[in-house]
Amino acid sequence: MAQETPQKSPTGFAGSVDGLQLADVLQLKGHNRFSGCITVEYGTAQGMIFFRDGEIIHAEQGKATGVTAFNAIICWPGGKFAIQPKVTTTSRTITESLNYLLLEAHRLMDEAQAGIRQPQPEPQQESRRSLPGIAERALAVPGVTYAVVTDSSGVPQQDGTFEAESLARQGMALTRIGNSLGGLFGVGAVKSAAWQGGNYQLLLFEARNNYLCVAVQGSSQLGQVETDLRAALTARKQG
Repeated sequence: MAQETPQKSPTGFAGSVDGLQLADVLQLKGHNRFSGCITVEYGTAQGMIFFRDGEIIHAEQGKATGVTAFNAIICWPGGKFAIQPKVTTTSRTITESLNYLLLEAHRLMDEAQAGIRQPQPEPQQESRRSLPGIAERALAVPGVTYAVVTDSSGVPQQDGTFEAESLARQGMALTRIGNSLGGLFGVGAVKSAAWQGGNYQLLLFEARNNYLCVAVQGSSQLGQVETDLRAALTARKQG
């Protein structure tokens, strides 16, 4: 269980959030190297997420702790939060990075929606024929499992499959993280980004107010796939 330092009065600040906004709060606290606790309430459910020097180290929700508790909290569709910089814990149940936790939580939300929604089956060949040319070229690169072009708001272009929608959402999550970092370091909006995981990897490229989101096999060398992908796209432009 978490150990909290006693408080005579509330500290920090409170507000109302939805799932994406809570991710923004967590990302900001990570950038600020926050130490303390963020408590979240959704209906009668309550959760706690603990930071130490900008990294999430522990979470509690009901009887669950660690990553399981974190995912339960971040997947709530709404709620209220309070930031408590004087509330600490000696527990360490989470070792994953903040960026990994957020991207993995988005993946789980996508999978949960996939279990509810019943997408219309489409033959793979017909689905891919309707893709923009840049996505088709990306799919030809070894290691790439899927690719989708989205507009600036994350809407897939010429691809109405659930797979495209899921990849687009993950790409937008990576974009938001990159833009947050770009704002902090004064380098502007993200132009390209990469996320590397054990079983799943992402590449993202910005082009003319659109984004190319690319899913890469977890067993592939992400750097090599990115190099091959850039070469394929550049060669087409020059041709």
